[in-house]
Amino acid sequence: MDLTGKLEALRRNVERVMFGKGEPVRQVLAALLARGHVLLEDVPGVGKTVLSRAIARSIDCTFSRIQLTPDLLPSDVLGVSIYDQTRGEFEFKRGPIFAQLVLADEINRTTPRTQSALLEAMNESQVTNDGHTYHLGPPFMVLATQNPYDFEGTYFLPENQLDRFMLRVRIGYPDRQTERKILRLQPAQTRLAELPAVMSVDELLALQERVAAVRIDDAIIEYILSLAEATRNRSELVIGLSPRGTLALAEVSRASALLAGRDYVVPDDVKCLAAPACAHRLVTHGLAGDGPGGTDAIFQQILQSTPAPK
Repeated sequence: MDLTGKLEALRRNVERVMFGKGEPVRQVLAALLARGHVLLEDVPGVGKTVLSRAIARSIDCTFSRIQLTPDLLPSDVLGVSIYDQTRGEFEFKRGPIFAQLVLADEINRTTPRTQSALLEAMNESQVTNDGHTYHLGPPFMVLATQNPYDFEGTYFLPENQLDRFMLRVRIGYPDRQTERKILRLQPAQTRLAELPAVMSVDELLALQERVAAVRIDDAIIEYILSLAEATRNRSELVIGLSPRGTLALAEVSRASALLAGRDYVVPDDVKCLAAPACAHRLVTHGLAGDGPGGTDAIFQQILQSTPAPK
């Protein structure tokens, strides 16, 4: 099986437990190919953790799960130096962040101090402790889940933390037919533990290298720049799309094209991923958040009013 066939096998394998959620699965896999991190945001019980575990089981890589709680310390995530009396020196005990795929469950239930401990790992794929630098991966990906901010016991993710996520993906409720299938088969209990690994780490790294070779036309680059410029000129927004955001959108669009079996980007690659890649990076006046008039609604208006190349 060639690498393109491996991608299709990976998608089908994950969808064995994620019924009727082809688009969220595709978005997360695009971020994986683009070497990005993903924030899965939705109400409890719609499959955020199941999706993360399904991807981890489908790739033959190291995996760890961190349950983020209010009393969690940065050292509980990164690791801690312990004095070894027999050797007369400190030894660094690595924390759960040292895995190729990390599930940070309910990231907005821990304090901003612990959230910030993830910044260097997510941005530089490394951890610094007592002046020593420890590299992570490759590959290294954080799949973080969070509940809506109006839920009790949640903290706001700071803007610089949100900006480290390539995509914010929402799963949503299943339709009636899909939920009936979930009730009958209960895939999280009957299938998840039996999912086979269909892709090796070396194959994943080779596919990530292919993303850089996917062609993106100048007209599509201009389209991305027009979207960014429109966010910076909206009076409702305090912060528009940063260059990191435009880079993320271009890179994940390349990955989307590769998932579709193409070596070139089309406008639909950008349009389908623009909101997941951009809306969470915008900041409105006050605390509008994602309600009416929030960043999602504003960005959708920008997306509809900005002409895409033909």
